[in-house]
Amino acid sequence: MKQILAPLRSLVGLAVVGLASAAAQAGEIAVIVKTTNSTFWQNVNKGADAAIKTVTGHTMTFSGPASESAIADQVSMVENAVNRKVAGIVLAPSDPDALVPAIKKAWEARIPVVLIDSMVSDAGKPYYQSFLATDNRLAGELCAKQLIAKVGTTGKIAVMSYVAGAGSELGRVGGFRDYIAKHSKLQIVGPFYSQSQMATALNQTTDVLASNPDLKGLFGANEPTAVGMGRALVQSGKAGKVVAVGFDGNEDLQKFVKDGTLEAIAVQGSYQMGHLGVKTVAEAMAGKKVAKFVDTGAVMVGKGNIDKPEAKNVLY
Repeated sequence: MKQILAPLRSLVGLAVVGLASAAAQAGEIAVIVKTTNSTFWQNVNKGADAAIKTVTGHTMTFSGPASESAIADQVSMVENAVNRKVAGIVLAPSDPDALVPAIKKAWEARIPVVLIDSMVSDAGKPYYQSFLATDNRLAGELCAKQLIAKVGTTGKIAVMSYVAGAGSELGRVGGFRDYIAKHSKLQIVGPFYSQSQMATALNQTTDVLASNPDLKGLFGANEPTAVGMGRALVQSGKAGKVVAVGFDGNEDLQKFVKDGTLEAIAVQGSYQMGHLGVKTVAEAMAGKKVAKFVDTGAVMVGKGNIDKPEAKNVLY
């Protein structure tokens, strides 16, 4: 590897401006996501792969554990990236606390880290350069608003969530619940945690529908959870009868929107997370100033706009 041309005089301020006194290094950019077993994260990979082609002299690896709940495995992946002295890390942390020591090790090794999708706890804020994500709280509020518009302000709804405590889950479901509490008298059942397993979400939703025959609405808070929720609605014969709003935009969810199983889906800019994540970490590696937070956006997609450019730009 080429050697650093300018020594690092201080680690102070790295969180704001990146590795300010380091020259760009040829080497590996490690993109580590919550799991590779999801089309959402595969779309992140597509964006990252497109971006690395524009970053001269660097290669990219893409990895993630078998499931989003395999937090220890993800910690090991980050530590291994630090040990093999990668040039930069793009990370979607599965847990806000467990990943902090690992990104601290990267910081101590002078490896810039850009977070995507989910935040770490306050203890980790000095150790990453930028955070690129959906404004999950706002997206959760948009889903709540969409549901209220269809079910009204009274009755019972259920929240089908994914991994308790994940940064994106805290913002997304928190925003949803707070908006419901502030703008309606709807009673919330749950949340139920699928661990981002579609089959688990299907079974949980089936149980919720059976035990709550008066249920008026459902919120499925991420891709596998929303897919499982949609399939449960179809199998129970309640598709189109119970109003459902999902999250993310793979082919299954698009089909559910088109056939009326789901009222709408909030679709994140997953491709943008990967693309901007790689571009941003490359800038930090070059000593350039990078924004501490970048909102990659979310689009509410329903039957009325699913074929329009605003939707096609984010669906995958």
